[in-house]
Parts: sequence; structure tokens; C-alpha cells
Amino acid sequence: MKKFSTLCERAAARKGGEAALEALISEPKSAAALAKIPDDRWLSAMAKSVFRAGFNWKVVENKWPDIEAAYDSFDPHMVAFQSDDDLDLLVKDPRVIRQWRKLKAIRANAQYVVDLAAEYGSAAEYFLREIGKDSFILSRDVTAALKREKVFDGTPTSKSSLRQIQDAFNEWVDDGGQSLTRVSRVLAFTVG
Repeated sequence: MKKFSTLCERAAARKGGEAALEALISEPKSAAALAKIPDDRWLSAMAKSVFRAGFNWKVVENKWPDIEAAYDSFDPHMVAFQSDDDLDLLVKDPRVIRQWRKLKAIRANAQYVVDLAAEYGSAAEYFLREIGKDSFILSRDVTAALKREKVFDGTPTSKSSLRQIQDAFNEWVDDGGQSLTRVSRVLAFTVG
């Protein structure tokens, strides 16, 4: 297993230098900062993930201000109570990515956010890295990097592999003094 500094050098070389790499990596937020994020921003992040799934992310980013406007800034109660007729109107709205199943999924996610807020006071108790919680993600590129570094054998979901993966992340965090998020992103950038 390579030192974290070596992985950073490899990732920077692949992404156009240290400055380019830094521009691609955001730092995680503290628990207190996460707790202050309003539920409409949690729903917005969830919706962005839904729209990105199987779609060109650049198109989603370019359309995002219009999508926010079409969804009235993702007020969870308003989105949760959209009728099928409301979704029919949205599917015709050029400001959004007009896929019925994605629009329906966003409505379901809005209901989930409303339910969490009713039970816990806020959805902030439950959401992870997309909006800033320090964590790693076993994406295809991260998994490939972990295999290249011989962190685990077999599948990344077995109990022994997950333990080996966690141990490796802990070692890289200790070695580089970095967050799990940064280690995860650097690993991904050494591959993709």
C-alpha cells in the first residue's frame, strides 16, 4: 500500500497538477455546520443526485439554476404534496430534465425529508457526503484503486474486505492527516 503523499502525487499528475486537484476536492463540514443546513438544501442535493444518475453531470450543473426555479427552491412540503397532475406539468417544463421517473423519485424523496423532519426535527441527522459529511465512497474508481493497492481480495462488500478497506482508510487518514473524503477523492483520481 502506497503512502498517501504518493497517491496525492499520482492524482495531481492525472488531473493537471496540485492546484487542479485541490479545485476538485471539497472539505467535509463539521457536524454543527451540517445540522444548520435547511431541509430544502438536503432535498436539493438529493434531487441533483437523482438527475445526475445515468445522465451527463455537466448538463445537470448547467440546468441547475432553472431546475431550482422550477421546483421553487425545493421546499420539501411543496414538493412532497405535488400531485401527478403537477408532475405532468413538470415533465413538460423545459427548465427541468423531463423524465417522469426522476420527477416521481424527487417527490418521494421530498416526502422522506418531511417525514424525517417530523420525527427528528430535521433531515440533517441523516444525510452524508453529498452535502459535506466526512466519509468515503466505494465508487468504481475507489474500488479499482483499492484493488491496485492490494487492500483487499474478492468483493468489496464482504465483511473481511470491508474491515481491510476501513483499516486502509484509517491508515491513510493517519498518514496524511486528511479527511476520509479527501482520501476517497484522491484514490478515485488516481484511477479515473
